[in-house]
Amino acid sequence: MILSKSITRLITGVVIGLTSLWAIMTGGLAIVVLVLAIVMLASKEYTEILKHKGFLPSLRIIQLSSLIFAGLAYFNRFDLVALAFTLCSIMAFMSVLFKGKQPYIANVATTILGFVYCGWFPLHLLFLRDLGSHPVYQGFVKQNVGGEGAGYAILLFFAVIMTDSFCYYIGSKFGKHKLSQVISPNKTIEGSIGGTVMCLIFCQIFGWAIGIAWYHCLVLGLLIAAFAQIGDLCESMIKRDAGVKDSSNILPGHGGFLDRTDSYILTIPVVHYYLYFFVVNNFVDMFKGMF
Repeated sequence: MILSKSITRLITGVVIGLTSLWAIMTGGLAIVVLVLAIVMLASKEYTEILKHKGFLPSLRIIQLSSLIFAGLAYFNRFDLVALAFTLCSIMAFMSVLFKGKQPYIANVATTILGFVYCGWFPLHLLFLRDLGSHPVYQGFVKQNVGGEGAGYAILLFFAVIMTDSFCYYIGSKFGKHKLSQVISPNKTIEGSIGGTVMCLIFCQIFGWAIGIAWYHCLVLGLLIAAFAQIGDLCESMIKRDAGVKDSSNILPGHGGFLDRTDSYILTIPVVHYYLYFFVVNNFVDMFKGMF
């Protein structure tokens, strides 16, 4: 029975991993469909989790907002993001006011948190994938910058896997000191260090292969390792507060989509903005150009 569960978990992980890697390498509509599918399913899991706390965030508003953000990303209209956030936040209030149930402000707050956490943050993968060649960045981008985005996205994809895998392996073998007793009692400081070290090693090797300077690889490794673990803890906090073990059971051996992508949710936007400001562009020159 244990072997059967392990094989099921392995098969599910391989299928998800290869599908995600193919979409990242292909780019375009393939990655949009992948990210949107995950966002839609993760949003549903998020609302189901919060029902255990008595909150009723609007799934329709969360998913509609995510579609709007995805459309802006796909059609290169980053200039309309502020407008989209404003309209989506207003829709969150309206949906609660006219839902016909007790209009708790918590439902508005959890709806807005839902489209930020489940939608806007992971949708940064679309910007990251096109980083360096995205029309939005023209005027700031260095000369002769091509499609580095695929390399950046693949680096992130595997660096998070390295962090998660070695946090688990080192923690299970050598872990003694709890990292967060209240939120996730199984995670250890030893595991966290092990995952961070392997992430740093991988970022240096892969970053060198795609032409990123070693000092940027060092910073990226630290950022990815830190926010992958913070993202994991954030989802654990939401589930523990709601008294839920897994976000769902849709993925055999893995739980739900939130369970499998929690390490990426915060990491994707952090890595995108670091690469955008400090690797693809010169932040100092950009700042000067604004005045």
